[in-house]
Amino acid sequence: MVEPTSRDGVVELVVARVLGLTGGGAGTGRRVRVLVDGHPSTEPGGWADALVEPLRAAGHEAFRVSAGTFLRAASLRLERGHEDPDALYESWLDAAALEREVLRPFGPGGTGRFTPSLRDPVTDRPTREPARVAPSGSVLLLDGALLLGQGLPADLTVHLAVRPATLRRRTPDDERWTLPAYDRYEREVQPSEEADVVVHVDDARHPAVLDRTTGRR
Repeated sequence: MVEPTSRDGVVELVVARVLGLTGGGAGTGRRVRVLVDGHPSTEPGGWADALVEPLRAAGHEAFRVSAGTFLRAASLRLERGHEDPDALYESWLDAAALEREVLRPFGPGGTGRFTPSLRDPVTDRPTREPARVAPSGSVLLLDGALLLGQGLPADLTVHLAVRPATLRRRTPDDERWTLPAYDRYEREVQPSEEADVVVHVDDARHPAVLDRTTGRR
């Protein structure tokens, strides 16, 4: 059931779900991977950022990674041009690298040693950011768009949902070429059915949440 709430209410709910998954305190519990998925206009990075301090206050280290720093090289992702929505949907994200460098090391049996970023999305150059080591009980907060349905391993998924009319209203003219990719995402993946927690943010000041984790995890 979708429940009206506040931004703080969403943060509290997601933090509670994460803490329930760690299975222990800092340095002793399992590492947890959280995917925060949403169209750029829903600001998934801002929602992921909002989880960092509450998790740290609860005694768990929280690491931020953005899927936007795991795009394929421009020579590959732009083979079909700069404004091809099918390419955006199918091949811009280097999902294999994201899984190999971040999600698997952070997961069960992983070493905890992960690469925070791979490529600067503006300069298209490798970031060469040093690897980091996540201790037991750490939380990975990964934000991005079009993340679900890619087979990316995660322990908790959050989708920021908006109605098609809202999406079109919020998309700048020079980015409207991307809209067919998000239409396809809704049609083929149905992220609001796929995610563990769905946050409706047509009005970001007054979100509503559907929590499928209750009674399941």
